Amino acid sequence: MYRVWNFLTNYSLLLIFGALIALVWANLDALAPVAGQPHYWADTYHHFVEFVIWDHAPIGHLHDGHRTLTLHYLVNDVLMALFFAIAAKEVWEAVILENGSLRGKKAATPLFATAGGMFGPIAVYLGLAVFMGSDTYNAVANGWAIPTATDIAFSYLVGRLVFGAGHPAVRFLLLLAIADDAAGLIILAIFYPSGELAPEWLGLSLFAALAVFVLANWLPRRMDRGNQDRPISTWVRKYLSFWPYLLAACASWYGFMMSGLHPALGLLPIVPTLPHADRAFGIFAAAEEHLSDLLNMVEHALKYPVEIILFFFGLLNAGVEFSSMGDATWLVLAGLLIGKPVGILLFGWVAAVPLRLGIPQGMRIIDLVVIGFVAAIGFTVSLFVASVAFDAGPVQDAAKMGALFSFAAAIVAIIAGKVTRVQKQEI
Repeated sequence: MYRVWNFLTNYSLLLIFGALIALVWANLDALAPVAGQPHYWADTYHHFVEFVIWDHAPIGHLHDGHRTLTLHYLVNDVLMALFFAIAAKEVWEAVILENGSLRGKKAATPLFATAGGMFGPIAVYLGLAVFMGSDTYNAVANGWAIPTATDIAFSYLVGRLVFGAGHPAVRFLLLLAIADDAAGLIILAIFYPSGELAPEWLGLSLFAALAVFVLANWLPRRMDRGNQDRPISTWVRKYLSFWPYLLAACASWYGFMMSGLHPALGLLPIVPTLPHADRAFGIFAAAEEHLSDLLNMVEHALKYPVEIILFFFGLLNAGVEFSSMGDATWLVLAGLLIGKPVGILLFGWVAAVPLRLGIPQGMRIIDLVVIGFVAAIGFTVSLFVASVAFDAGPVQDAAKMGALFSFAAAIVAIIAGKVTRVQKQEI
C-alpha cells in the first residue's frame, strides 16, 4: 500500500513532463506572430498533434466517408486503452475478489461518498452554468462530467502528505478514488460516444471476451479437473501465454470503435477474462509484483509502455494557451473545489450517521471535507474527458485549463488539513 512514490514516478511524472512541454510549446506558438516570426511558426504544436499517420486507414477519425489515423487518435483512442485497462484491472480485483477493497460493509461509506463526489461537482458545474446564462450553459453543458474525476496517484500522494501514511483517511480516500474511476469509465462509455452509435458492433467485443475466456481459461481448467498436474492449463499458459487475449483485445477494441463508443474503453471486456490471483493486495501493493497470475503479469508488462503513452497523452492534450481561460475553466474548478468536498461531506455524513454505516475508527466527520479537497485533483481523467466532451476549440481549451489547474486542490487540501487540525499518523 505504501510505494506511492514509485507509482507516481512510474505513471505520473512523465505525464506532467509531457503536459509542461505542451503548455510551453502552445504558448510559444501563440507568441510567434507577436515576435514577428513567419505565420507557419504559429501552428507548429497543432500541426504536430494532428499529424496524419495514415489517410484512408482502417482505423481513425471518420470523416468524408473514410478514416484518417492521426497522432492524436493513435494516442487518445488506441494507446490510452492500455491505461484504462490498468485502471479497470484494479477496479475488477477490488470488486470481484473475496478480500477486494470494494466489497462488504467496509466499502459502504466510501461508496456513498463517491456518489457525493460525483453528484456534487455536476450540480455545481451545471448550476453555475445556468446562472451564467443560456448561451454559456449551451456552450459548456456537455462538460458536466469533467469535474467528477479523481486522479488516483496524485490524490493518494497528497492524502499521505496531509494525513500521514498510517491515517485511516488515506485508505478511505483510496477506496473512494478507485470507485470514482469505475464510475468514470461507465460515464465515458454511456455519455461520451465517439461517433454515431451502432450497438450491434458490441457483439464483436462480447464474442471476443466470451471466446477467449472459454477457450483459454475455462476449458483448460475443466479438462484438467481431477488432475493436480494441470497439463492442459500449463500447456496453454506456457505456449499460448497472453497471445489469445491480445487477439481478443484487438477484436474488442475494433468492436468499440465501430459501435461508436469511445475506443479507449475497448479493452475493458477482456480484463475480467484474464486468469487472476485469488486475492488482491491493494493498489500500489509491492506484493503484486511477485504474483505469477497472467493478469498481474500483463499489468507489469504494460508498465513501461504506459509510462511513454502518458507522456504523449500529456504532450498531445495539455497544449492550451493561457489566454484561452474562460467560463469552462472556472466551472470545472468550481465543480472540483466546491462540489467535491461538499458532496463527499454530505453523502459521507448521511452514510455514517443517519444510515449508521459508520466511518473507519480514527477518522472524524470533518476529515471528509479534507478528503473532498484531496479528491478534487482531477488532472489525468479530467483532461481526457475534456478532450472528448468538446470539439477542438476555445471551449475545449478552457475546460482543459480547468483540469490542469485542479492541482491547486493540493494546496487547498493542505490548508484545510491545518485548519481542521488533522493529526497526522505515520506508519
